[in-house]
Amino acid sequence: MVRQFTGTCGVVPALDSDSVERIEEVVRATSGVEGVAGYKIGLSSALRLGLAESVRRLRDLTDLPLLYDHQKAGPDMPDMAGTFARLCAEAGVDGLVLFPVAGPTAVRRFTGEARASGLIPVVGGEIPAPDYCVSGGGYLADDALDRIIAEAAGAGADHFVLPARAPGRIARWSGWISARVADPVVFLTGFGPLGGAIADAFAASAACPRRFAIVGRLVTAAADPADAVRRLYAEMQAAG
Repeated sequence: MVRQFTGTCGVVPALDSDSVERIEEVVRATSGVEGVAGYKIGLSSALRLGLAESVRRLRDLTDLPLLYDHQKAGPDMPDMAGTFARLCAEAGVDGLVLFPVAGPTAVRRFTGEARASGLIPVVGGEIPAPDYCVSGGGYLADDALDRIIAEAAGAGADHFVLPARAPGRIARWSGWISARVADPVVFLTGFGPLGGAIADAFAASAACPRRFAIVGRLVTAAADPADAVRRLYAEMQAAG
């Protein structure tokens, strides 16, 4: 049974440490803390342990939803979507972070195959790197995420991930999503060292009442991860 993200806001610690011991320490410290909505597994533990073993170890510590972020799945050939989704479902994750920048067919296939495998597709397409988009010197069109979100929504996605450091764009994306998707869930990412601020991002995304912060080093590198989560949760509640 796929575990759903519940409530209107919360913290999703990103378990991207290359230390399995540290990952388990963070989950032990935070799983019972109010405001923790789930966890994101990265490829560091998946490469070290295998995805199924990573999930098995975490399931000994928490029953909260687990997203798998292949960093980043979706740019592959669309024909790989089914294999990828089925293997992830067999490993026991609840959802997949997808960045299907390979084109509309990739968006439809990766979104659709995730859903067909009983997983939650969490669709995005932009990382908080200054030279990611053309306007910053990168290679992706500045409106790539706009088009990915629209295509994914048409394919049945209702969970999306947005970069947290662009409040004006967050407001525009959130307004579009809330007007066209029933009961959407928005994940915001790229806080702290990556330039995003909880208060600004959550205020900007208010058009979508259900939103969560995917947070990495602010939690995993904290001396007291549980206290870090409490402070972040208080910030997002204050933002409304």
